[in-house]
Amino acid sequence: MVAIDEAVDTAKDAATDFLNADGRHPGHVLLGAVLTVGFGFAATTLARRTIRPQPLHAADGGKPVTERPRGALSLILPAVFSATTLSALRVWNAPPARERSLAIGLWTAAQALNAVWIALRPASRGLQIAAAMSSAGMAAAFAHEARKVDVAAGTWAAPLGGGVRIANTVQEKVEDRPTLH
Repeated sequence: MVAIDEAVDTAKDAATDFLNADGRHPGHVLLGAVLTVGFGFAATTLARRTIRPQPLHAADGGKPVTERPRGALSLILPAVFSATTLSALRVWNAPPARERSLAIGLWTAAQALNAVWIALRPASRGLQIAAAMSSAGMAAAFAHEARKVDVAAGTWAAPLGGGVRIANTVQEKVEDRPTLH
């Protein structure tokens, strides 16, 4: 029984460290999780209702360029497990401070901006560039402010060259394969 108690304590400690929740009331941590997941769910729902994938070319055989994820959890998993959402949860759990409020405000604004761009679905190259640049700028601003509150949160939110390289390599390998979901 001691081994199980130690394993539970180890898991609790790991979760506390992961969420930056040391010394925080469980209700505060839960509220932060509900808010970040809720905002992610709202943005994902907006995107699902707004986007109707279209064939890129007639040669695509009428198949959409993108495919919606299936299943109940597919509505929420992409947003919930994004690095910025986990980073925002760590920032939420940091001690109250002006920097914390600013970082959470930037995260909220970035999520709202991304939802707007998804809803607008820019077609012209100029608007697509504006969408990409504004989204990247907001993400960078959040990462910068998050780093002031919690170094790990800022690091998670800021893309690294190595991570981008790995993501690009994976994308190249799976480009012509059907999705599993």
